Amino acid sequence: MWASLVVAGLALFFTIGSFWWLYARRGPLQISEPHTFAAYVSDNDVRIRLPLVMYNTGAVPIVVQNLRMVFPEDNAPLDYPWRNTRTQLTPASGDNDDLPAVFAVPGRQVVQKFIEFGGPFPGFVPVGRDVTAGIEAKLGHRDTWQHLLTFTLHMQHVAQKGIYLAHSNSRTPCTPDEAERANEVAKELLEKMRARHPGFGQADSVDASD
Repeated sequence: MWASLVVAGLALFFTIGSFWWLYARRGPLQISEPHTFAAYVSDNDVRIRLPLVMYNTGAVPIVVQNLRMVFPEDNAPLDYPWRNTRTQLTPASGDNDDLPAVFAVPGRQVVQKFIEFGGPFPGFVPVGRDVTAGIEAKLGHRDTWQHLLTFTLHMQHVAQKGIYLAHSNSRTPCTPDEAERANEVAKELLEKMRARHPGFGQADSVDASD
């Protein structure tokens, strides 16, 4: 008799546990490290577009209310907010955009979004070198921002100011010409920031040749 009760109890426990795992478990939201990005840098504006692939590891949908890009190792005074949602990575005339809007990632499914982050200067000049970037999200079931990803953004590839271009986010070394142009862009922007705000960025390195 006791054996039958134990078996029945274990069966019930297994059934409830399986139901919870398949239909009610809330898992973390994962984001894959981007292998490409698009960037626009000017005297007064910066935009960074990332192809974010989000995977909901749980069974319950996760609501994404907001996103932002942070630079934890550079003490950037401003984070880059979510500015637009684009239809593709490469900037083009037919690249329709949409304002930031809440979206859901269904359980155990993958969603790809081309998210454009950015902010006005002054703040942070992320050109001429590699920077450590992070993606944080405001989720519907959490009260605070959640850190989802830390990755290296290879901004040494951004060598032209005022042009919105796509780049590889690889460790491939810059060519001498690319490194020189990136340094010129970074130094020009840094000097303008220093002129507006004395003491800005004096400890920062903008050398892309390493």
